[in-house]
Amino acid sequence: MKKFLSKYSDWLLTLFFGLVVYLFWEFRYPFALTYQEQLQLFLFDSDYFCERMAEPGGFARYIAEFLVQFYNATVYGALILAVLFMLIQRLTWRLMRSEGYYALSFIPVLALWLVMGDESVMLTYVVALLMVMGCILVLRQFERLSLIGKVIIALMTLPLLYWLIGPLVLLVAVCLVPSWLAGLSVVYVIALIIGSAWLLPYPLARLAAGVGYYRFPETIPYLLILIPLLIVIMYYGCRHLPKPKEWVKNALALGMVVLWFIPQYYGFDAKKYELIEYDYLVRVRDWNGIIAKAEKQLPDLPMSVSATNLALAMTNQLGERAFDFYQRGSEGLLPPFERNFATTQLTGEIYFHLGLVNTAQRLAFEAMEAIPNYNKSARVVKRLVETNMVNGQYKVAEKYLKMLEKTIFYRRWAERMRAMLGDEKAINAHPLYGTLRQYRLQEDFLFSDIELDKICGQLFMHNHQNQMAAQYLLLLPLLDRDVPRFMQYAQYVQSLVRYNPRSCQEAIAFGFMQQRQQPPQGLVSSLILQQLNDFSRIYSAGGKGAPGLEQFRNTVWYYLTVGK
Repeated sequence: MKKFLSKYSDWLLTLFFGLVVYLFWEFRYPFALTYQEQLQLFLFDSDYFCERMAEPGGFARYIAEFLVQFYNATVYGALILAVLFMLIQRLTWRLMRSEGYYALSFIPVLALWLVMGDESVMLTYVVALLMVMGCILVLRQFERLSLIGKVIIALMTLPLLYWLIGPLVLLVAVCLVPSWLAGLSVVYVIALIIGSAWLLPYPLARLAAGVGYYRFPETIPYLLILIPLLIVIMYYGCRHLPKPKEWVKNALALGMVVLWFIPQYYGFDAKKYELIEYDYLVRVRDWNGIIAKAEKQLPDLPMSVSATNLALAMTNQLGERAFDFYQRGSEGLLPPFERNFATTQLTGEIYFHLGLVNTAQRLAFEAMEAIPNYNKSARVVKRLVETNMVNGQYKVAEKYLKMLEKTIFYRRWAERMRAMLGDEKAINAHPLYGTLRQYRLQEDFLFSDIELDKICGQLFMHNHQNQMAAQYLLLLPLLDRDVPRFMQYAQYVQSLVRYNPRSCQEAIAFGFMQQRQQPPQGLVSSLILQQLNDFSRIYSAGGKGAPGLEQFRNTVWYYLTVGK
């Protein structure tokens, strides 16, 4: 056994590393994988392939986007990343050509893991890096060629590799020998990049940074530049190192294992990925999952608060539990428009479930246009199918279905939707689309962000069964601390439906107290009236800083007077 471990210790270390990477993505950040997948729409057709191949680095981008589509099933996405990381580590080891320093080959891939905490780093960069490292190993087989042969190979292969891989081909040029040929090759590649800027509809800065390496055009994180430099240093610097003693090898291996934890704890912004998780839970409509997450750690950012309120409304708990959580005013119900994919998509989800189908469709378009690298979005295209199905625009829906039918993970869904096209009976019987047809307003109109309560009022007047509209209508004035407006809305709602949750009773009791009156018998429970008396007594004695007020933190009164 000892002999086996000694012989295959390097491979075992690599496999263990791959297992750690897999577990990290599958169990800690699976929603980060689905976030990447929803920001592209990989199509199996010749036009899509030609579109990618028409740009420098397009082949690497095509392969990467082919792999990213499997992120839809996170088990496949985590496995893909684990395999790619192990390949980079093994190729780094092959390039080092230094016996005994196997642990050092993990340095570039650990840097890559760290920088991938930036959700805008594209898998294209990882694929391009792998392709470049493989090319270096292949070209190294021609080291014994004559000088003229090396020059010919450089002249022929570098333009092709630039077009297939992108500007990372500079790494190939740097690793050519002799050194003066490497220098000329670097100049040659730079000339290719500058020349392509004259022929292609891309600015030079974007071509130099890589068209598909980073989601934001013309920018690239410094660490993405450092990784190739690390590989070059290890390529040239490690081959002449003396063979280490056994204790040095063990110390290096232990040190690398310790460094494995750096990307996991320092490379990923907890707040940012919390929002990505909320967005994922909204996408899959896991309302109970959102509420459970909010109960563990109270959300305090606009996007997470909006997602929590949406989940409470969809489970008909908003009136009972809204003030159990942090509230940010009316923006926590219906966020203002921002030209950002994630926030716009979440806002569109709220309008969609309210019944404002046309507004949700407009926001879906806005969300897709907000994707920085101009990709299409599978999630948005699917939403456009749904909105057009609800609106009866079957020809438009069919156009989007044809796109989804060219995918792997959305094909079956698209086929099911195609079977419903034009079938009014089937659509009306659908639990979601049929309900939205009843909720949606028949006339389209423009509205202002300062009139959102009136929009919810129109939705409720149009269909009294729209519980979400009723919940939002009553909570909007409360979150704006407008008690008189709430009292008007509450009277109207309660004249039509039996809806009097805890927050309404607390607000009604508070409103009557401000008027020095008692609410009508039976409108507010005796327990809430007693709690309001206790709150009023403590507040009158000590003001906002009174220590006893904390017990009322989840009440309307606390929010209206103290705030939170």
